Amino acid sequence: MSPATPEQILRWGSATLHESCPERRTVLPGAIRPAWPGAQLVGPAYPVKAAPGDNLALHWALLRAAPGDVLVVDAHDADHGHWGEVMAVQALAKGLAGLVVWGGVRDTAQQHSLGFPVFSSRISPRGTAKEWAGTQGAPIRIGDVDIAQGDLIVADADGVVAIPGDLVPVTLERAAERERKEAAIMADLRAGSATLDVYGLRGLDAPFGD
Repeated sequence: MSPATPEQILRWGSATLHESCPERRTVLPGAIRPAWPGAQLVGPAYPVKAAPGDNLALHWALLRAAPGDVLVVDAHDADHGHWGEVMAVQALAKGLAGLVVWGGVRDTAQQHSLGFPVFSSRISPRGTAKEWAGTQGAPIRIGDVDIAQGDLIVADADGVVAIPGDLVPVTLERAAERERKEAAIMADLRAGSATLDVYGLRGLDAPFGD
C-alpha cells in the first residue's frame, strides 16, 4: 500500500495523518474508541454494512476479507455485542489487522488478552440476530467519512482516521515532513522559545495589550 511500514504509520498517529491529508473529512466519530487500553491498528479497509443488532455480515466478512485488512463496519451505532471473543480468534487466525465498528462489541477483556485491536462506539453484552448478510466490500459512510475498500485505516488512542486510497502517498509524504518540522519545533521549545513565536502567532490577536 505504501513504502512506510505499519510501525512508522502508527508512530505518526491518527492526528498527524489527518492533518497531513488533503481531504479533511477523514476522522470517524469521536464515539469510536479503543475497546481495550493500548489498542491500535493500521491496514487497508474492508468495508461492511450490517443491520443493527445483527452480526451475520461480520461472519461473512471474516470469510471474505484478506489477511492484513481492517474490518470497518457500519452497524448503525447499535447497542449490541456485534463482535466478541470467538470472532476475534478467527480474525487472528486469518491475519486480519483489526476491527472498527460503528456499533457495539463485547468480550473486551478476552480480546485484550488475545491482543486483537478493536475500536467501537459502544460496549454491550446484548446478543445479536443472524439474519442479514449485509454488504461486503462496498463503500460505506460513517459520520461524514466515506470509506472504500483499500482506504488506509489508522486507529489509536486519539481516534480513527480513514485516508482515501488515492491520497495515501501524498499523505504519508506530508506526515514525514511534518514529523521533521515538529522535531525542530520541539527543540526550539525546549530551548525556551514560545509557541506564539515558533508558529508565527504573536500579533494575530493580543487581548492583553502585548
